[in-house]
Amino acid sequence: MRIGLLTGGGDVPGLNAAIRAVVKRGEGTHGHSLIGFRNGWRGVVDGDVVPLGRPQIRNVLPVGGTLLGTARYHPHADDGGIDAVLATLEAERIDALICIGGDGTLHAASKVAEAGVRIVAIPKTIDNDVWGTDRSIGFDTAVTIATEALDRVHTTAESHNRVMIVEVMGRHAGWIAVEAGIAGGAELVLVPEAPFDIEKVVRFLKHRHRAHASFSIVVVAEGAVPAEGTAMHYRTEVGRFGEIVAGAIGERLKTEIAERTGFDTRVTVLGHVQRGGIPTAADRILGSRLGVAAIDAVTRGETGVMAAVQGERVVLLPLGDVAGKVKHVPADLIDVADTLA
Repeated sequence: MRIGLLTGGGDVPGLNAAIRAVVKRGEGTHGHSLIGFRNGWRGVVDGDVVPLGRPQIRNVLPVGGTLLGTARYHPHADDGGIDAVLATLEAERIDALICIGGDGTLHAASKVAEAGVRIVAIPKTIDNDVWGTDRSIGFDTAVTIATEALDRVHTTAESHNRVMIVEVMGRHAGWIAVEAGIAGGAELVLVPEAPFDIEKVVRFLKHRHRAHASFSIVVVAEGAVPAEGTAMHYRTEVGRFGEIVAGAIGERLKTEIAERTGFDTRVTVLGHVQRGGIPTAADRILGSRLGVAAIDAVTRGETGVMAAVQGERVVLLPLGDVAGKVKHVPADLIDVADTLA
């Protein structure tokens, strides 16, 4: 078989592990030919291809990002995009396509699958919000980076008697904020799943600083918002492509807390630092497992599915059941973060 492979959406650590697994298993075990498309779905539309074999995947396990490049482009949202995808796949004699991506990329994959293309998907996103899988590629590395940042911010906050706000990624779900907040000992964790009351935040900080501490750490996901009817009016700021403007909620919280408490308040926006660098062992292993599962599924003739990890098992889920859904942080895990403040 001649199989295409692409990575779409934002880059994350662990993508190269998945690419490597697909190539090694596909070529070495099953005898397939692998073709990579550069820059996600845009590369499929443009016919921008590169052969994928042993030379291309040598020594890529510890390398962040994606050797194929990526882009935030969805062919179903572009007039003629699906037709261009079909034309390229026919011209390149592609029998099946493996698509590695987050919610937007997987939604595009479901639309292409509906057009008759054989597709198997692999979930990746540092937000960890792909429905149906316990973990997505890139999440563990992002949490590790955020936790290390909290450890470092703690010493500065304590030395200067400050409130330190750390903004992390998480548009629709606060997985990074919650897990890093627990691991890094944050005093407050604010996430999209639980809109906050700024007056309660301020009361908590004042009580803490009066009672037993002269500093506090607040972790906020970029998609966190105040609850309706509370004393803080804020509308999430977005860019030209609908992305949340980094630092917007962090800076607003800094102003609100400083003005309402009089405490020296600073903000650190981790931003793309969470996406970059060396993948953790967990992300390398996850990428490898999902890559093997995806190429095995293609070989068996399965299509329109996503490889997911549930507990200790890798399973295949219908792509149509996954696309367009968001996996939110469960209330009990948010409660753990709140309890340990």
